[in-house]
Amino acid sequence: MMTNYTATSNSPSAIYSYSITQDIQWQNQAKWQSPDTPFMSFEYWQALIDSGAIGGESGWIPLYVIIYDKDSSNKTQSENELDNQSPIAVMPLFIKDHHQGEYVFDHAWADAYARYGENYYPRLVTSVPYTPVTGERFWLAKGYELTGEIWQVAIKAVDEISKQIGASSWHGLFINEQQVQTFNTLPNPIFDHQLLERQGCQFLWQNKNLTNLDATNSPQPFTDFDDFLSTLTAKKRKNIRAERKKITKQNLSCQIKTGKDITADDWTVFYQCYAMTYAVRGRHPYLAPEFFEQIANTMSDQLMLAQAIDEHEQIVASSLFFYDDPTSFNSTLYGRYWGSLEEYDSLHFELCYYQGIEFAIQQGLQYFDPGTQGEHKLIRGFVPHKTHSLHRIYDARFEPAIANFCQQDREYMQQYRQQAHEALPFNIENMPPFNG
Repeated sequence: MMTNYTATSNSPSAIYSYSITQDIQWQNQAKWQSPDTPFMSFEYWQALIDSGAIGGESGWIPLYVIIYDKDSSNKTQSENELDNQSPIAVMPLFIKDHHQGEYVFDHAWADAYARYGENYYPRLVTSVPYTPVTGERFWLAKGYELTGEIWQVAIKAVDEISKQIGASSWHGLFINEQQVQTFNTLPNPIFDHQLLERQGCQFLWQNKNLTNLDATNSPQPFTDFDDFLSTLTAKKRKNIRAERKKITKQNLSCQIKTGKDITADDWTVFYQCYAMTYAVRGRHPYLAPEFFEQIANTMSDQLMLAQAIDEHEQIVASSLFFYDDPTSFNSTLYGRYWGSLEEYDSLHFELCYYQGIEFAIQQGLQYFDPGTQGEHKLIRGFVPHKTHSLHRIYDARFEPAIANFCQQDREYMQQYRQQAHEALPFNIENMPPFNG
């Protein structure tokens, strides 16, 4: 397998070149824009590398597609001092022989290959490992924006790698809608193979009281949890209050810790809880203790830990969240890792959802992304949102059937999101519009 491959792209303007490497030294070769989520930060990826979550024997073999601008006229004035061969964009890429930690499922495609005696592996994946979070999938240098031409060069690089290793396919997972639309600005056909889109559904809580408008007629954020409850139907309000009362009836209390207030002992208990979630399924955790130890040091200002305490003052459950700067665009709380040392009625709902909602309100965050799947989120005020993934099938014999599946699947998911929206627990005045 190559570790450093360089070629000039055949983009229409011929102003870009690319290289493919396993070396992360490109991080030091440009000034980079702030990532749109904590999960694309260099600190997060370095923890994945150092803890062995990617690379080594993990089954996630990392590569980086580095794109260079050979024409300084494409730079903003403030960036003209950069060398012409400084990287302007980087897309992560993994060579994989399994589907673990991806959350967009293509097992049926692998089965179809196997039935015809063909090998679906290796396959190429662009995603944040083990994290089903929607976001950007490029690191961009300051002064640049993602264009269709940059996308085109990145896909050409992916095609080059696929030929070298014999990959069956490429999968770009949980790519935000803007980056998908940017790719769709390219004329068609550009490539030998289609770029297929799948759509999914995640549930996102919104810090918007639609009946409390400011002078510009914009919804105001909630003032507290009761303010949020006031937007729900009477029955749903009653159900949520009943669930929360179950926590105190079981002699449990909850507390929130952030940043450096999370102690080494807290992290030890958290990992025991996190590992328990996998142990009950007979599996090993994706992430090692070293991963969490590292982000505790490098990303402390973006971490929140919710804990459940029993009557003996012992921590019996933990839920770890990441969060954006509240002043950032579309600031979001991300619920990610949870576990409980014992079974308690409704504790998962309290620690993973209600504590998160309260924290988001207190911090002034605009959204709360609690993770993938789970219709039980819907009835607790989490609104269905469209997710996107892009797929590229290199075997022309399978491509038409998979393309047809993707089209049918998009239609099905659109209907599913519509039905989910109709089941939202909000009263009429606070029902958010359906966005497809």
